[in-house]
Amino acid sequence: MDFGLTEEQKMIQDTARDFADKELIPIAEQVDETKEPPLEAVKKLGALGFLGMMVPEEYGGAGLDDISYVLAMEEISRGCATTGVIMDVNNSLVCEPLNMYGNEEQKKRVLTPLAQGQLLGAYCLTEPEAGSDAGNVKTRAVEDGDDYILNGTKIFVTNGGFANVFIIFASTEPEKKARGMTAFIVEEDRHGVSRGTREKTMGIRGSMTYEIILEDARIPKTNVLGEPGRGFKIAMEALDSGRIGIASQAIGIARAAFDRALEHAKTRQQFGRTISEFQAIQWKLADMSVKIDAAHLLALKAAWLRVSGGDYVLASAQAKLYAGRIAVEVADDALQIHGGYGYTQDYQVERHYRDAKITEVYEGTSEIQRLIIARRLIRG
Repeated sequence: MDFGLTEEQKMIQDTARDFADKELIPIAEQVDETKEPPLEAVKKLGALGFLGMMVPEEYGGAGLDDISYVLAMEEISRGCATTGVIMDVNNSLVCEPLNMYGNEEQKKRVLTPLAQGQLLGAYCLTEPEAGSDAGNVKTRAVEDGDDYILNGTKIFVTNGGFANVFIIFASTEPEKKARGMTAFIVEEDRHGVSRGTREKTMGIRGSMTYEIILEDARIPKTNVLGEPGRGFKIAMEALDSGRIGIASQAIGIARAAFDRALEHAKTRQQFGRTISEFQAIQWKLADMSVKIDAAHLLALKAAWLRVSGGDYVLASAQAKLYAGRIAVEVADDALQIHGGYGYTQDYQVERHYRDAKITEVYEGTSEIQRLIIARRLIRG
């Protein structure tokens, strides 16, 4: 196996690293404190081509591969986890299904401005009774001439507070359950579309996680994404690829926590020497480093399988499961290495600790990842 990166991939990694160092790390603490999205930084990401990385150039994207995406996501999330998830949702959960299932008109009208960062997107699947049980959506779409009338409430919508375009999944044939779900492209300014409660999240606090409420929202049939009744398939495929992005986000958060812990260990003195000279601290740093590298390789494997046309579903679930867990563990160890300072906001590792936890929850909980992995293994 060749572990080398192409010159283009190295350039993407270097560009993302430089952007994180200069544009994101200086504002990450403010984003967390104010709970406001870093939209100016996001616009700059769009100009760099990072909001539609795998979208073909003819539709405004960068035309890059999933390996480049993993490298960029790790660096951007290292700089600011909120910016990382905004980038992930726009790429994986919005642009990807539009690229795969959108018709020519939809791609030119919606995908192109999304890929260029002129619009931002959100993915609306989860409901109060449809979380891990994603096929149990209650949002209803009823045909009415050339339109559908949508009614229902979506919750935990990342980017919900500022997105211009929503990919909304609704039931068109409730009796068929998951097989009766349809995907819709819904603009934020459609009559009957509104924002409800903003969630007070533990971490990634600038992502503006909202309820999206649909009250007799009239959506033209030209806004159906793919075929009616194929929405569940579209939703699951988006999540399968999206997990590669979330794994990369988790790795980026872990790297940020590790970097702070390593620097602190080399400068903090106790008992007349730096704490990096104590074996207990050295062992923590060693374990943290191994976990991060292992997670990175799992994410690259999933990306490589997707690029090569292989079955990447198992690998993406494995990558997300492991990367989410090690992000929490590494952030926990980083906080412990800081001692009492780690519990204060001044040293920022407590932010990494809070940001890390969500990577075990969204786009499929760790428990769901284990189910996916086990079923794939048993099926053979």
